[in-house]
Amino acid sequence: MSRKKRRRYRSSRSLAPIHSYRHPKVSVIIPVKNEVRTIARVIREAGKVHKRTEVIVVANGSTDGSKEVAKRMGARVISYRKPLGHDVGRSVGARKARGNILLFTDGDIVIPAYKLRRLVRAVRRGTDVALNKYMGRIANRKVHSVVLAKYALNTLLSRPSLRGASLTTIPHAMSRRALEQIGTSRLAVPPKAQAAAIAAGLKIRAVTYIDVGRTNPRKRGPRGGPNPVKELILGDHLEAIYEYIRRTGKRGRHTDLKRQRSLL
Repeated sequence: MSRKKRRRYRSSRSLAPIHSYRHPKVSVIIPVKNEVRTIARVIREAGKVHKRTEVIVVANGSTDGSKEVAKRMGARVISYRKPLGHDVGRSVGARKARGNILLFTDGDIVIPAYKLRRLVRAVRRGTDVALNKYMGRIANRKVHSVVLAKYALNTLLSRPSLRGASLTTIPHAMSRRALEQIGTSRLAVPPKAQAAAIAAGLKIRAVTYIDVGRTNPRKRGPRGGPNPVKELILGDHLEAIYEYIRRTGKRGRHTDLKRQRSLL
């Protein structure tokens, strides 16, 4: 560990550990890869969302001491040597969760507990899937292709009121019932999980606006080449369309109006 990372590790140790409950009401799932600079503060805020909260850290491919900090903070740590990707990490954490409400966030973005509680509160009051209203920049002349994909998918799913709100964006929360309907494996492809939730008739709402764009580190591809994260997310939306059509029919519950295909 470098001198700079050791300083960050020592400073994070000064935070008192959170209390871990055997029978939690809320499970907060945090995938982590080399986020020692922020993980202690993320766990601290996560631990305050409810009186009975467990924090699950899925450390995948971390080599900077993130895992050790998470353990010291009192989180349940699931560790993998190789990187899984954040979405797969969320799926793994959800499978181990014991709470009736699951809250998902990332280890590199510190979000105050009072903002996270809005999502938990929405699920407690009957929402199955509570989304962040943040959807990226839409006032630009050229809107990002991922933002357009989110809008297009929600329109296809007959939920245009969701606009660009998506399970691709953290933080978000869901009920135990929603998790069982969606399936933990589908959480590895967030748009696909969203399509499954809507196809199952679950109550899904954009609950609160939390601006994660300013603090989220941008992943860039090779100079002049494609952005791998953008390509991944666009592919995820194609999987989501297939999932919805597979569940609802060739036209995804959209009418054929007066077209008489049988005559052809």
